[in-house]
Amino acid sequence: MTHPTTRFMHRNRLRVLLFLAALTLAVGAAPRGGRAETLTCEQIPSFMRRYLKQHIRYHELTPELRSRTAEVFLRSFDPSQSMLLDSEAEALKAQLVAAFDDIEEGHCSAISMVQQKFIEKQKETSAFVKDFVNAEGYAIDMGVEIAVDARKRGYPKTVADRERLARNLVHFQMSNYTSDGTSLEEAKTLLEHRYDLRTKRITELQPVDLYSNFLDAFATSLDPHSNYFSADMYEDFRISMSLSLIGIGVALSERDGFAVVERIIPGGAADALGVLQPEDKIIEVAQGDEKPVNIIDMPLRDSVSLIRGKKGTTVRLTVLRPGETTERFTVAIVREEISLEDQAAALRFEEREVNGVKLKLAILELPSFYGDADPKKRQCTDDVADLLRKVNEEKADGLVLDLSRNGGGLLNHAVTVSGFFIRKGEIVKVQDSNGQQEMLEDDDESILYSGPLVVHTSRISASAAEILAGALKDYKRAIIAGDDHTYGKGTVQTVASLAPGLGALKITTAMFYRPGGKSTQHDGVAADIVIPSTLSGDEYGEKYQPFSIEGNTINSFQSSYAIANPVSNGWVAVNQEMIQKLASESKRRIDASAEFAEVYEKLAEYHEHAGVIRPADLVAQRKEEREKSAASQTEPPAVDPNTEVEPQRSTDGEAGSTKEEEPSPQLAEATNVLVDLIAFDQSVQAAANNHPMSLQ
Repeated sequence: MTHPTTRFMHRNRLRVLLFLAALTLAVGAAPRGGRAETLTCEQIPSFMRRYLKQHIRYHELTPELRSRTAEVFLRSFDPSQSMLLDSEAEALKAQLVAAFDDIEEGHCSAISMVQQKFIEKQKETSAFVKDFVNAEGYAIDMGVEIAVDARKRGYPKTVADRERLARNLVHFQMSNYTSDGTSLEEAKTLLEHRYDLRTKRITELQPVDLYSNFLDAFATSLDPHSNYFSADMYEDFRISMSLSLIGIGVALSERDGFAVVERIIPGGAADALGVLQPEDKIIEVAQGDEKPVNIIDMPLRDSVSLIRGKKGTTVRLTVLRPGETTERFTVAIVREEISLEDQAAALRFEEREVNGVKLKLAILELPSFYGDADPKKRQCTDDVADLLRKVNEEKADGLVLDLSRNGGGLLNHAVTVSGFFIRKGEIVKVQDSNGQQEMLEDDDESILYSGPLVVHTSRISASAAEILAGALKDYKRAIIAGDDHTYGKGTVQTVASLAPGLGALKITTAMFYRPGGKSTQHDGVAADIVIPSTLSGDEYGEKYQPFSIEGNTINSFQSSYAIANPVSNGWVAVNQEMIQKLASESKRRIDASAEFAEVYEKLAEYHEHAGVIRPADLVAQRKEEREKSAASQTEPPAVDPNTEVEPQRSTDGEAGSTKEEEPSPQLAEATNVLVDLIAFDQSVQAAANNHPMSLQ
């Protein structure tokens, strides 16, 4: 099958050579040679103008953007929002907003003023903490509760509120130390050192650090995916995009002083282990059997450097997972390189007997839209094409395309795979900040699979996965079954390299649109049939990110149904009658399922206790961990990522069948939906054979 994007790639090659896992375009290579520059105050205005010139939504420095920038910049000093009173934060914010005109003229005294204010506040906080823990009779209060999300909690209103928050944070921090067996006195010493280190970090920030943080705060105020990368951060970004990481295969972000798991990268060590989940908070990192290092409030880059390491070595992570009780656990992971081989598409078959009729069902998992830079090397398009041919050879009655772990990948591959299921048609439109549009279409009339199709999605399904799911939904080609909606990442970021030493600008410059005209941004692709999972909380998805850009709708550009679906060897178009019938059957099964009853229970617990941590829970769970460890006289073994939990592959390198593993309740139910779809399609086709008519 030919690639449908050839003309587009010739016109705008840079825009399609991107990984939709981050949906980022690399514009130019990092300049080489010459003396490295250092970011100065005078350069900030020109870079701000460059963001505004290219950004998809904002083109002027509005009062809202000034206010957002000030808010984010203040939080860079105090992620837990515990040092300032609300009135002090508003006053500082107002000063920064008012100083924008000066900053645009190249005068940055207001930025330095904020640093001095936080040095003063950090010293006050450190003194308060030391006095508190060294007071006669100090004991950890295990009964306190702390709201993790500082944005929801807000700044304390009064001095009494601030002191109460500081005491609660200290109880949590002290319980974290002592739960590892550290004595109370030693924990006090560690805590004092921690606050001294915070003071040192803020005090030693150089002007270039302040300017970098301010410029990044401005970029972040535009949307969650625009950033300024300092030279060091840019190098980290380039490494992360190369998929040659020696680490654990987890994408992290920094929120409220915590390193938060955003995504588990398919094929990585954490994916093989299957323990970590999105929204988990990593609070400690230990190398092998060494003593763990507390990383709360540590800059994310420093936390990541602790997690990365030599291939084959073990890193131990202490993780918090809020729920009805705050779950705390330690996981040991062997660092391994992430490779395309470990992300490959996989196929398995499952047999069902329904009303005395045996059905053969195919389940094809596509963890990402992977592909080597060399087109002669492994590409997901080749793997999926081979597996679909096998589906046909095995005469499968229906197919589940599992995108529930697919966070993105190569855009042109998403278009090509979409074309495997329709005759021809437009797949996605890219519209940039100037309103210019580019169309990506499937113009190859061959169809690799035309049978009943269910696409299984989740809140994790993002970017390229949403383009495929959205196209098949708009062409009425497949039933979408899974979480209420996909992630909602429908924007493109351009990364523009600057002069040596200055890093790069990452700017959101374009948006994707489904054939029906609706953007995948913000709301994602809605499921036809909702299958509940524990990801369906209020926090996971693009729409829940700060300053997320809302999607919009343009005129439909999809081909007619007659063009997409051939008269012969075609499919039964998805319609509302079909969706309603299948949804009713699915709900009946889910309501009667003990597994889904547990999912609903966990969701209820999450909504009741979301974002709250309790020292008592942490201590109890750590005690249980130690008791289990003592009983076995050994530390829980690290999981070797080479253990075969991913698809088995034949010696010729082609994707093969997976090991027999118990599917998740969600995938099992998506397969049940496929069985219902097969039955529905057969009834429609039987009626058509008895009473010939056009299937619309």
